[in-house]
Amino acid sequence: MNLPNKLTVSRFALTAAFLWAVFWRGPVNDTLALVLFCIASLTDYFDGKIARERNLITSFGTLMDPLADKILTCSAFIALVERHMKSMTAGDLPVVFQLGGFAVYPKVEAWMVVIIVARELAITGLRLLAASKNVVLAAERYGKHKTISQIAAIIALLVMDAYVEWWPWLRELFQPWTPWFALAALWLTVLLTFTSGMLYLWRNRNVYLQDT
Repeated sequence: MNLPNKLTVSRFALTAAFLWAVFWRGPVNDTLALVLFCIASLTDYFDGKIARERNLITSFGTLMDPLADKILTCSAFIALVERHMKSMTAGDLPVVFQLGGFAVYPKVEAWMVVIIVARELAITGLRLLAASKNVVLAAERYGKHKTISQIAAIIALLVMDAYVEWWPWLRELFQPWTPWFALAALWLTVLLTFTSGMLYLWRNRNVYLQDT
């Protein structure tokens, strides 16, 4: 197994470790979850970069790399739904602002995760259908932007949970702006995820319309 594929496989193990850190209640569990997710995200960058530069692109990597990405990000969003539900019940989520008498929090809603997971399943199904017809569907720019926005949103949300475990001077550095950034990044992610999915399905509609 070449190095890019090893990095891809390591992302599955890092995802499992990340989920354990999210749900394990300890003095620095949120910081550990943040570090593990960042490391897993870096493997996503380096496995593709190394594979292209060293001409180590394989069928295994082509299949497993996007799968590992989807499992990492979808697992993180699903885990954050539960974490934020518990935090809201306990009153631990910071209020970003008041809107019409309602407190606005930077939290992951279940309907947001439904959109994210449904998009990933739909695109994966489309690519499998295309592959069965010997058609290769290339990734698009919007899809790459979607992935970047998802990772940025997850990191921001994890930082928001983790900075309470940090030294006061470091917490004061992140606390004023992190909830705002997390809220903006989360909504941008939902918008890009939905838009990129619909555009991809529309532009490649011939793949599935041929069978109707």
